[in-house]
Parts: sequence; C-alpha cells; structure tokens
Amino acid sequence: MSKPSRLRALFSAIWSGITRIRLALSNILFLVVIAVLLFFFFGGGSEPIPERAALLLNLRGVVVDQKSQVEPLEALLGEPSLENHEVLLRDIIDAINYAKDDPAINSMVMELNELTYVGISRTQEIAVALEAFKATGKPVVAVGDFFSQDQFLLASFADSVIVNPFGGIGLEGFASYRNYFRETLEKLSISMHVFHAGEFKSIAEPYLRDDMSPGEKLITERWLDVLWGQYAVTVETQRELPPGSVNSYVNNFARLLAEQGGDTAALALDAGLVDELLNHDEVNDYLVDLVGASNEDGLYEAMLFEPYVRRMRPSPLAVELADRVAVITAEGTILPGDQPPGSIGGDSLAYLIRSTAEQEGVAAIVLRINSGGGSVFASEVIRQELLRTRAMGIPIVISMGAVAASGGYYIAAEADEIWATPGTITGSIGVFAAIPTFERLLERAGIYTDGVGTTDLAGSLRLDRPLNSQVAQSIRSGVDFNYRHFVQLVAEGRDLTSQQVDELAQGRVWSAPDALERGLLDGLGSLDDAVVAAAARAGLEDYEVEFVELPLTPRELFLQQFADRLGGLRAWAPSALAASVANLLAPVADAAAELASLKDPRHIYVRCLPCGSIR
Repeated sequence: MSKPSRLRALFSAIWSGITRIRLALSNILFLVVIAVLLFFFFGGGSEPIPERAALLLNLRGVVVDQKSQVEPLEALLGEPSLENHEVLLRDIIDAINYAKDDPAINSMVMELNELTYVGISRTQEIAVALEAFKATGKPVVAVGDFFSQDQFLLASFADSVIVNPFGGIGLEGFASYRNYFRETLEKLSISMHVFHAGEFKSIAEPYLRDDMSPGEKLITERWLDVLWGQYAVTVETQRELPPGSVNSYVNNFARLLAEQGGDTAALALDAGLVDELLNHDEVNDYLVDLVGASNEDGLYEAMLFEPYVRRMRPSPLAVELADRVAVITAEGTILPGDQPPGSIGGDSLAYLIRSTAEQEGVAAIVLRINSGGGSVFASEVIRQELLRTRAMGIPIVISMGAVAASGGYYIAAEADEIWATPGTITGSIGVFAAIPTFERLLERAGIYTDGVGTTDLAGSLRLDRPLNSQVAQSIRSGVDFNYRHFVQLVAEGRDLTSQQVDELAQGRVWSAPDALERGLLDGLGSLDDAVVAAAARAGLEDYEVEFVELPLTPRELFLQQFADRLGGLRAWAPSALAASVANLLAPVADAAAELASLKDPRHIYVRCLPCGSIR
C-alpha cells in the first residue's frame, strides 16, 4: 500500500506545482494588462490644447448612432478592418459645436480617406453643426486622395475641397439591388414557407422570386429618387453649381473623362467639384498657412476630434442633477430578450426606458431609432413600455435616424411627436412570417422522418417535416391579426382612420418627405430638433440633455473602455485575399445573417429588408 501512496503524493505535488505556476502566470498576465491600460489611459497625461489649432475630423470607419459591443479579447488579438471601426455621430457633432466657440480652434480640417460610410441622413445632421461653425468665420477644409460618393457629400460642406492630383470624385447615384434565392432554395430542396400581410411586403420576395416585382420596383425607385434628389441639390448648392450639374457629371462621365484625357482629378476640378489639386506635402503647407501654426514635425497644428470632445464634454454628474431631456438610442435589429449595444432587445430597451423614466429630474424622453425592425413580440414589449411612460406624464418624442421602418415605425407610432431627418427611410407597415423546412433536402441524402404523436399538431414544428396545414393556417391568421393591430395602433397614434393607414401601409417604404406629407411624421429635423420639441412638451426652458445607456458593472465598463481604446488604435485592414473573399461571400453572409435574426417566439416579424441598404 505504501507505493501507491507515494506515487499519489508525487503526482499530487506535481499537480500542485502546475497549479501554482498557472495561477502565477495568470496574475502576471493580469498585471501586464493593467499596466498597458494605465499607459493607454494615463501615460503622458493630457496634452494641452495649442494656442492655435484646427479641429481635425479624421473620420475612420462607419459613423453610427450607437457603438456595437466589442469583446476585449477580440479587440486585443483580432485584426479589425475600417468597415468594423465605429465613430459616434454624437461625438462628431459635439466636437464641432464645442470648437465653434473655442478661441483656440481657428479652423477645421476634414480628412475623409478612411471614412467608409456616413450616409445622407447622418450627413444632414452633421451639416447643421458645420454650417454653425462656418457662420463664425472659421474656415473648413476637406482633403482626400479620392472622394467616394458618400465622403464627397460631407466634403461638399467645406469652404475648400482639396483632392490629390491623381485622385478624383466617384459619383454614381443611388441604387437598391439584392440577391434572390428562389432557384437556389429549389436546387437545395429547401422549402421556404413565407406568409405576409401587405401587398408590398418585399421581405418575402428574395425567397419566392428570382427578381424584384414590378410593384416593389415602383416603390423603391420613388424613395431612391427622393434621396438622390436631396444629394444632388445639396452638392449643387454647396458647390454653387447650376441645377442638374451632378446628374450631368454622372450620366456623361465617360465622355467628360475622355475629354480630360482620362485625368479624373482634372475632371473634378473642371466640373467645379473641387477647388485645389495638391499632393500630401502641398496640402500640409496649405494647412500650415491656414492654421498659422505647425508642430515639432512640421505638420499643421490640429486637435483630433475624439480626444477633444472627451476633454470638452461636461461631467455626467452635473447633467444628472439638472432638469433634463433623456436621449435613449435604439439601433439595430429588434430581437427578443436582452441584447447588447448595436442590437435592440425587447426586454433590455424596455428596462432602460422604465429606469430612465423613474429617475428624478427626467422631464421628457427622446427615443432615437435607427432600425429596419425585427421581432413583433419584442417590438410590442417596447411599445407597451413607451405607453406606460407616457401614462406617467412624461412626453415621448421620436428622432428617426437613417432608417426607422417596419418594427422601427411600430415602436414610434404612438409617441407624442415623430421627427425624422430629410434622408430618413420609414414606413414599411406590414407583417410577415418565415419558416424553412428541410424534409426534401434530407430525403435527397436518404434521410427520412417518421413517428407518431398524440394530436394532429404534435411534432408539427419540426423542420425536418413538411409544414402542417393547420400550422400554416394558424400562422396566416397570426400574420393577419398582427397586421390589423399594426394598422390600428398607427391609426390611433397618428390620428388617422384605419382605412387611411391601410392605404399608406401594405409594406410600402416611404422617404421622410413623402411620409411627412401623408401624416406619418410631425416634422423634419435633427436629433437636436427632437430634443427641443420634447423640452417644449415638458415645459422646460432651462434644461440639460442626457444620453442614457444601459448601466455597466465596473468590470464591464473597464473592459469596454479597454476594447474601445484598442479598437481605436488597431483599426487596420485584413489581408487583400481575406477582404476579397469576404466581399465575394457577402451576399451569402447577409442572407445567413438575415435568417439568423428571425428569432421571434411566434416566427412573426415586422422587418424592412430593402432598408438594409440604408444604414
């Protein structure tokens, strides 16, 4: 018996030693992480603002209303691309507004080479701040190597637009194209059962057709024309060009470029889209003269907008003690339960609305919506919480971002007021249900399903069996009921008859100007306009604005700041091969993501698929 005991003691000692080493390494790694964080956040202290400097809007990645949750380990070890790097719209606008009144900031420079998407709606909100900045007499300059269509709309608000001599302006117009999978599903022997209420509820079309229906083309063409008209008029107004110049540039691009000998930069200059053709060194010299100061490296003196806005923004404590309008952001697909930032959870958003309404000093709430919808059940949970808040005497005003359609409009419909930017897409009042079954695919592989059940419905929801006729009938009834409910709540919220709403509904997507004309909106304006409207309804003259988010534990806050910091420092693109493969597979990935978001407990949705092309 002694030998086994000694052997056991030996292994026990070895294991104990390994455990101690593992714990020691874990502690060392933790201390290293803490040291890195302290260096990132506190190393070197906060640099003072120079006596003369430009505010530098070095926009990188995608401009959003709410940042998505980033896992710290992913931020530390991953290789995020610019497409995944997010910039808060509020940070941009606040930085411009602070700089407007800051004597140390004498100009603004927009460096837009790494801006991947901002969109017409958010650009319209940034433009309000830009115009106020320019009204002070401080110049605004936009510089870029080659302006994309999205970048150029923002750049057009600058006093001077500078492009590289080997650059240009890429304008093409707006379009809405998507993939259709009917034949693919048929070849794969996948049965897609789709039920929809609303003649134009186009979310069903990609699964049931090989092309866009004539009715959907008519609706889509209308809102695209409205948005493109806004784009063209904005550029022509800002660049002081004759009406029709933008369309002429796009539609005659090949001929105009040939006349310039293929020189895209010279064409942009000749068309009046840009003011100067300068290389990088010449741009810096130009900006040094403009700002009147340079740093120790000979570069023009500038303050990056993100550190600047963190420095200038007032303490949250001061806001919480005042009478205030609370702004809550709802961005992403509407899903049941609790969801992280970047998605809208029925339970988590309802909790945030309730807890905000119960805070002392909150006199009104503005709900900022940027969503193409999602789960009917989750949307209803949010709607009920908004009604409860209004019953407490707290006004609810909606501010629509780029998209507030289908489920996004469902939760907005009964608010006190609904505001949207001129570039918002809304409407899509309709309901659908979608269930795939795979019995034919399994049969092709020689797999069959059989058995018994105690009732006609037992086992009827298995995806390896054909859809039960009773289940299909029940889903159809549920879809029709939810559509009638949707129409009725819009009618009550907008003071319309059900017949009037039904004529506007049927799944139609509306541009904001068209929606305003038809009574679906109360006004066109920015988030600030919605805040002013909410304050007026609450009878506030002197008030603060508080942006409310779900509370984080100290650990979650620490890790999120860590992830944000690393994400900001390491936003580089993946390899060219990986990017090419990702672009090639994007349609399949988008379709898979769309299917993965179908999580309603009753499989019934208020979702606007074409709105996915507008972020």
